[in-house]
Amino acid sequence: MTTPTPTFTVERLSFATLTELPRSWQPADYRALLGQLNFDSPEALPEAELKEMCQMALTDLEPREAAVAVLTYLFPEELTAGQIENLAHQIQTERLWEENPELPLHRGFYQATQLLYEAFNGSFPSVKAVEFQVKCTAASPADLEVFGTDAADRATAAAPLLRLLAVGLPDNALLNRLFSDHLAGEKFTEAASIVWELRAVEKTTESITFDVVSSAYWLEDFKYADAYPAPTHADAAGEEAE
Repeated sequence: MTTPTPTFTVERLSFATLTELPRSWQPADYRALLGQLNFDSPEALPEAELKEMCQMALTDLEPREAAVAVLTYLFPEELTAGQIENLAHQIQTERLWEENPELPLHRGFYQATQLLYEAFNGSFPSVKAVEFQVKCTAASPADLEVFGTDAADRATAAAPLLRLLAVGLPDNALLNRLFSDHLAGEKFTEAASIVWELRAVEKTTESITFDVVSSAYWLEDFKYADAYPAPTHADAAGEEAE
């Protein structure tokens, strides 16, 4: 017997355009990057001065060298030294968080460009992300299980959530054009790389309100969405997805 596809009422509650990702560069990150840049005693700096001092330390370098430093800090395991050298050239002119084929690295590329753009007074590409809250109300309380046991776990919740959000986007939106098969199909592993941050800010027996952070590249058009009904489903697990 086929399980009915859950249908939700989707309501956009808020929408904001961002140039800085919330909670991205923390004091510990600035201190660690300063240490990597051979800054003396970064642990002694007041938190209020960390960002400015980090930017000043970066601008003591050539833009490519600064990019190498930031990418090395953000991707200590994911990228080789040779890859970082190549990307340090590209990041000065290209929107790597949109154009690079490795989606799992996009958030980090945005985070790097965000810092470098501000430090070098706009000589790196400008950045734009989005943050919004969306309320998903189920027809039946049991339907909330489609988001998994932890609705804030991007690994399980991002795919069913993006299937809901995609209905509120124009048909020609990038998400619908590039991932139509994934949205309709049994596996959308890229979803967790498209949704950069996901928090369940309110949950009732019949609804979940999510706070979503992503690139404007994917979800900027969601600012035009009104309330609408939409079906969704979770990714198939294990062998079912093969």
